[in-house]
Amino acid sequence: MSIVCATNFSDAARRASDLAAELARKADVPLYLVHVLNPNSARAFGKALLQAAEAALGDEVRRLTKSGARVEQELRTGEASAEVAEVARQRAATLVVTAPPTQEAPFLGVGGTVDRLAQSLEVPLLAVRDAEVMEAWVQGRRALRVVLGVDRSIPFEAAREWVRGLRAWGPVEVVGARVVWPDEEYRRLGLSRPLELAEMTPELRAVLDRETEALMAPLASGGAPPRTVLEPSLGRIADHLVELAERERADLLVVGTHHRRALGKMWSVSHHALRLARISVACVSSRAVPTGVDAPLPSFRDVLVATDFSETGNRAVAHAFGLVAPGGTVHLLHVAEAGQSVETERRRLEALVPREAEATGRHARVEVVTGSKDVVTALAQAAERLCVDALVLGTHGRTGLKRAVLGSVTQAVLARTERPVLLVRPPTV
Repeated sequence: MSIVCATNFSDAARRASDLAAELARKADVPLYLVHVLNPNSARAFGKALLQAAEAALGDEVRRLTKSGARVEQELRTGEASAEVAEVARQRAATLVVTAPPTQEAPFLGVGGTVDRLAQSLEVPLLAVRDAEVMEAWVQGRRALRVVLGVDRSIPFEAAREWVRGLRAWGPVEVVGARVVWPDEEYRRLGLSRPLELAEMTPELRAVLDRETEALMAPLASGGAPPRTVLEPSLGRIADHLVELAERERADLLVVGTHHRRALGKMWSVSHHALRLARISVACVSSRAVPTGVDAPLPSFRDVLVATDFSETGNRAVAHAFGLVAPGGTVHLLHVAEAGQSVETERRRLEALVPREAEATGRHARVEVVTGSKDVVTALAQAAERLCVDALVLGTHGRTGLKRAVLGSVTQAVLARTERPVLLVRPPTV
């Protein structure tokens, strides 16, 4: 494990390397200070440029070593972002630190070294703007105010885990900031939408608040959940997120990155946050999500089980209650056909709740969905609206021609939802 810091010997780079040295000292890991020579310049000036760069890099290493950090130098020749990424890979770095994109660069640094690093690194990138504030945090003289961009993606999960790890360096105050496009959320959740595009109805806000709080729950400290802020938007998410971070007087904005390329960067939150924010920004790669032995164990507090009252559908109910943890909730759902009595269907759902569920502290909520011509859409929207941790579905086990002709609700739901799904097959005879 190590920390890598890229430098071009500018004042901004020196301030970033000061912070990198403090972080390395606190974590007791080596710091690799990297400078990359342009190949054309190296060919033109030859040995003289190489010697000058080695001398400058050595001076910086000696200066940073005085802080108590273990610092080593790396002088490379090539494309800057590729060389820094290679050093990070070779040295098993857990963080890369740089100065922010320069405002003097064309298009605010679009396509520059920092931008390319954010899109290529497999470890978090920290672009430092106010090093003194972050140094005071590492030294224990103040808490770090962090705004974490919240969404329902894997990069967010990686960013959330990285923010949790920041507490090893010093006290952290976290605010979860979520900016949404209301029209998209109304469609996802199956809620009635108002005429005004940017308007959020109380029902939509309640669902999104609950979902945002659940997404931020792993960052609870001392039993207190982190504060969350939810705002609607019609434009680019990054612009609103940066404004929100400034209103919160944050020291650091943390966002996940999807490694978008070319035109995909037009809507990249991390790409634009790096350029627009006037505070330090951390971009956390989706590849930084803990996996294997390092992965946190998931918990199932809310589970949705759907039944059509067939034998297979009803068998899935008990599995749902077995999956949810004591104190959790199972949402029993049935999509009613036209003409069916809602109250009758609700009583049928309630009759499926195992007696053992209440005795073990597992709660049940029933819901009958009416007016939907598409069972799959109704199930997918209910899962999102209820913010469940998993779905449980019975499958009739059709194969071959019968499956091709009759179709499969279960298969269609699997294609529509990103949430874990437990399939309960009928017993073999």
